Amino acid sequence: MITDLVWVDRVDSTLDEIHRLAAAGAPHGTAVVAGEQTRGRGARGNVWHSPLGGLWLSVLLRPPAGVITELLSLRVGLTACDVLDRLLDLPELSVKWPNDLMLAGRKLGGVLCEARWQQGQAPALAVGLGINVANPIPPEVSATAVALTEFRPEVRPDRLIVPMVEAIRALDPGVSTLAPREVLALSKRDWLRGRRLREPEAGLAVGIGADGALQVSRENGTSASVRSGHVVLA
Repeated sequence: MITDLVWVDRVDSTLDEIHRLAAAGAPHGTAVVAGEQTRGRGARGNVWHSPLGGLWLSVLLRPPAGVITELLSLRVGLTACDVLDRLLDLPELSVKWPNDLMLAGRKLGGVLCEARWQQGQAPALAVGLGINVANPIPPEVSATAVALTEFRPEVRPDRLIVPMVEAIRALDPGVSTLAPREVLALSKRDWLRGRRLREPEAGLAVGIGADGALQVSRENGTSASVRSGHVVLA
């Protein structure tokens, strides 16, 4: 039986709930799962409604000071892909740097890590994960977004909660570089690899480094190592 897991039917954001619990002294591994989010958060401050049928969860990790949250986002994304593959055997499941999950070329979900500090406590890192499972995909984004039920019609979010939370809890949030096995796994799941970019650096995406940086080969023959930014394909 999984412990320290809080279920809420409806909430603004599971990330906000984790931060509230962390401030009250909740331990490493505490998780919040919501049936619905009214103000789910994503990268660059984006806010959206997360409807019934999706997997909307956040997990509290308490890493040492100075953890690289961008690196952890990649590791969580890779872990989520591994869990989904193990349970559902999905086609073309990949990670789009820095924090998206892709299924057959369309966005399946995303990861957001937010660090906060409370006086006298270990740092609180809220790891948010949202995955489209059986929730409807709006027609206006159906060309770029996808839900798991398009490939596995029988799957529901409750099947994924425990294995996903346990897998995130098992990650060591204090590591500063990707392990060799993670670098290899990312090279196989790297959705951007071989694609031409306009942003955050113009050139050809050629991989992800052990520090989590996106490696880009520029047209002039030089290379760039990008630690953060918004991806725009050329």
